[in-house]
Amino acid sequence: MLKKIIVPLSLIITGVVAYILYPKTDIIPKIEQKIAQTSEKVQDLKETIAPKPTKIQPDGLPNKHLIKTVFVPQAPEKNWDQPWQDSCEEASLLTVHYYYENISPEAQTIKSDILKMIDFENEQSFPYDINIDQMEIVAQKHLGYTTKVISNPSVADIKEYLVKNIPVVIPASGKMLYKENKHFKQEGPYYHNLTILGYDDDQKKFIVHDVGTQFGAYFKYSYSLLMESIHDFPESKNKQDINSGDKKILILLK
Repeated sequence: MLKKIIVPLSLIITGVVAYILYPKTDIIPKIEQKIAQTSEKVQDLKETIAPKPTKIQPDGLPNKHLIKTVFVPQAPEKNWDQPWQDSCEEASLLTVHYYYENISPEAQTIKSDILKMIDFENEQSFPYDINIDQMEIVAQKHLGYTTKVISNPSVADIKEYLVKNIPVVIPASGKMLYKENKHFKQEGPYYHNLTILGYDDDQKKFIVHDVGTQFGAYFKYSYSLLMESIHDFPESKNKQDINSGDKKILILLK
């Protein structure tokens, strides 16, 4: 009788001990793994959103720099009907404007400001797709900035403005950008605009607000691809001829 009681009791005790010990050996590694994964994500976030200068290059510029400002999507309500389908020019200009004004507007304000800009463009008889000279007029007469257009810019030209905390607006071939940014639909637009906010010499990449996708905040493009993609709206007025457009960038100055 005693043996009948002892055997089940032993099994119960063994089960309880196993239950107590097993979760510890199972949970602790999982916790440690979770901590490691979180640390990696935090580090990635720092590298992506807030890179800081670590050393001065022979050209006198830091090897990293970033201008931090609000992200301005060209379709603030995720409606891609017109005029939002072709509002990358306006959103890129507003990215610079909001940075200089140090404001972080809600989606409704962004929408309103884009529409006001389009109203101004309509008064000038501008088309949906405006070229860099027309963007310069918008920046001057509607937003009130002094402007400068630079032809055939180099990586060094762009970096010199960025380290002075001056964003750079570029017209580009979206089809080229699609090679590194798969968030675009239909393999990217023929004609696109975005704002360069920083660079990372270690990675050989520019950091931009690409207004054309919801994942465009602080997106990174390689120096080589972004420089290759720079093309103003073609003189033929045909988007498909984007690769024949002049290489120009737009600077807005307070």
